[in-house]
Amino acid sequence: MTRLRWALADGWTITLRDLNHWVAQPVQIVFGLLFPVLMVLMFGYLFGGGIAVPGGGDYREFLMPGMYAMTMVFGIEATYAAVTADAARGVTDRFRAMPMAGSAVVVGRSAADMLNSALGLAVMVACGLAVGWRWHEGLGRAMLAFGLLLLLRFALLWLGIYLALALRSPEALVALQVLVWPIGFLSNTYVSPETMPGWLGAIAEWNPLSSTVAAARELFGNPGWGGDSWITQHAVLMAVAWPLLLIAVFFPLSVRAYRRLSS
Repeated sequence: MTRLRWALADGWTITLRDLNHWVAQPVQIVFGLLFPVLMVLMFGYLFGGGIAVPGGGDYREFLMPGMYAMTMVFGIEATYAAVTADAARGVTDRFRAMPMAGSAVVVGRSAADMLNSALGLAVMVACGLAVGWRWHEGLGRAMLAFGLLLLLRFALLWLGIYLALALRSPEALVALQVLVWPIGFLSNTYVSPETMPGWLGAIAEWNPLSSTVAAARELFGNPGWGGDSWITQHAVLMAVAWPLLLIAVFFPLSVRAYRRLSS
């Protein structure tokens, strides 16, 4: 219990350190929060008039659950950039040489990023309310939807930490961004997979992001699309299963990669 208490204390110290860095760089945080808002305005008002919602309904209500999930996906870039910056400057090696819990750096980073993601999600919800989005199935189901969105972010956080510790290259962030955008668009975020060619629509349906988006739409009571495949009929189940699978794979890989860093 003493070791656990000190591990939690060390992790919280690293969390505060990361939060203080954000406070010292408010412009970067502000732009990071406003970028998804810009995406909402672009898709909701520039393109939304030309996109038909499956089964009818307002496109912005169809769009917002997808944008909430995309905000969680975009966070992987911030995680990668922060971890690789610390590794490149030797900060991570200095932490490893200090008398602190071995898990503190990874736990502290994950806690700070989750707090940042919760703030980003709150900003997006405010944006959604401003453009006319509402939930229609009660506060309890809405909170469950928000929980699934944060669970997706928690899973992708460990993917970002692992990639950063494995590659240790700030320049690889561009390659990560190139991968994140197609994966985000190859989903049901902006349009229904039914509008895609059959093989491409199947890939979009099995995208973990699509399960979270579909589950959020169902729980919020927003317009969605009712596919006939097994995965679309069990969106809430898969919105839990996909993130847990990602965590089971990349959490131990992240810890292992951190322990293998050279001093």
